Amino acid sequence: MAEAYIYDAVRLPRARARRGGGTLAEVPPYELFGQLLTALENRSCPPESVDDIIVGVGTVTGEHGGDIARAAELWAGWPDSVPGGVVSRLCCSGLDAVESAAAQVAAGYADVIVAGGVESMSRVPMLSDRPGIAVDADLGERTGFVTIGVSADLTAAAHGITRPELDAYAVRSHERAAAAAVSESMVPARKGETVLLATDEGARPDASRAAFAELPPLFGDDPTWERVARRLPGSPRPADGLHTLATAPQLADGAAAIVIGNRRAARTLGRAPVAQIVGTAQTAVRSPLLTAPIAAARTALQRAGISVADLDVVEVNESFAVTPLLLMRELDLDPDRVNPSGGAVAVGHPLGATGGILITQALDALTRSDGEYALITIPAALGLGAALVLRRLT
Repeated sequence: MAEAYIYDAVRLPRARARRGGGTLAEVPPYELFGQLLTALENRSCPPESVDDIIVGVGTVTGEHGGDIARAAELWAGWPDSVPGGVVSRLCCSGLDAVESAAAQVAAGYADVIVAGGVESMSRVPMLSDRPGIAVDADLGERTGFVTIGVSADLTAAAHGITRPELDAYAVRSHERAAAAAVSESMVPARKGETVLLATDEGARPDASRAAFAELPPLFGDDPTWERVARRLPGSPRPADGLHTLATAPQLADGAAAIVIGNRRAARTLGRAPVAQIVGTAQTAVRSPLLTAPIAAARTALQRAGISVADLDVVEVNESFAVTPLLLMRELDLDPDRVNPSGGAVAVGHPLGATGGILITQALDALTRSDGEYALITIPAALGLGAALVLRRLT
């Protein structure tokens, strides 16, 4: 079987999502991803060498619907002969797209695939697709569906993670994001010739635990708490709620694209690979807990044939502050190696784009530290999780 390598990785800056008024709200999502295809064509990737394009999207409706991958490549002027398609696994969608591409390449079914994700939450808000599990009361009762904020509070309470710990982590995320260097993978987002955004938005270098402590909890009185007791009897319920606007992932617009190929692709692309994908995993746990990234990380590490001690960088999506805190505790991770450039509670989580964004950040961090192995992992609603291990090549 062939191996799967990363030859290039690009992303747009993450922009704060505001209904109709975010920094990137005037740019349709197909154009967000299309700008990255143009960047890849100029940097490293002849379009005629690409066998497929796979795009992860969290909310597949409206402007995210109708095969946005195909729309993006046609907008970018790529050859009509290049196919494109969409995968959707909630917050894990972008990582799923990359793992699907790696699987095809490793199986010998393709030589070069561009994979990643896009989400314009300013134009297509979360849950605007009205998923049955969220809006159908009978299905919600049958499955025990709860909002993901309740999942976050429940997971924190079940593992003894306190409100001060969550607030302190959010402060650290802002500090690291504000100090993060702009990398070569960052492609300025444009409208025509005008640069709209060149760096991530949202980081607050003046963030403080005192200020965050004053914020009210978001999910303490969420009505779906009633289902938790029926699905998980004896589960703790925090009296007032634990997560706030400061410790929840910020809504964002963004996109990322990764070039994945086999060994032969080096000749086609005219460049050496920068990393090898050595382990992947998709997992699930009993919903509504957000513990699937722990299982996914362990499985991906086992498949990669390495241990936690071998990791130089860990990028875990801050799908609420509880996620990185719990992962660090359960895997005994060095906090200095986890999200060194901050994360979603500071600069946002553009659902389908996040998996690719975390890969670009992991590659940047490995380069800066001259490291070798990185773990990327993401939780999603409904008890889902995904992970990927990559090895930097020198």
